[in-house]
Amino acid sequence: MSEEHFEVLDEAGRPIGIAPRSEVHARGLWHRAAHVFLFRSDGRLVLQQRQATKDVCPDAWDLSVAEHLRAGESYAEGAARGLQEELGIANVRLEALGAPLRFKLDLPGKGIKDYEFQQCFRGQFDGAFSLDPAEVAAVREIDLRALRSEIRNNRAGFTPWFVNCAKLVGV
Repeated sequence: MSEEHFEVLDEAGRPIGIAPRSEVHARGLWHRAAHVFLFRSDGRLVLQQRQATKDVCPDAWDLSVAEHLRAGESYAEGAARGLQEELGIANVRLEALGAPLRFKLDLPGKGIKDYEFQQCFRGQFDGAFSLDPAEVAAVREIDLRALRSEIRNNRAGFTPWFVNCAKLVGV
């Protein structure tokens, strides 16, 4: 399988080229990601545990979906693709939560500079999932009060971008 290529942006969010994922993360080039908070109708949030083989934040609990965008893909298209690829679901109505956020994650020990424009979405789904085992180790559901407490007590157990974005849904 060939390496993913991301659309590279300037600091204002304007496209300036395309580069392989490894170069984007090594050089700290800005790129885009779609994040989805998927809720059950009873208000519980679906969390995804990242696979142990991931180069960034392995085993950490994450948003329901966190998807890098392909060149030319809209945030909404990337979010819908992520739901399909990672959780095996489609046709979820998504609501954008404000404007894209800028987020920088520097992991010098791994040589990673992950600089993203992140558009967050909220959706609801009550069906079953078909998980992509290459991406997702597990999913679980949690109410927001319990999640706030868990993040306070074990922030390192969650991806930094999840903790940053969670304020958009009241966490």
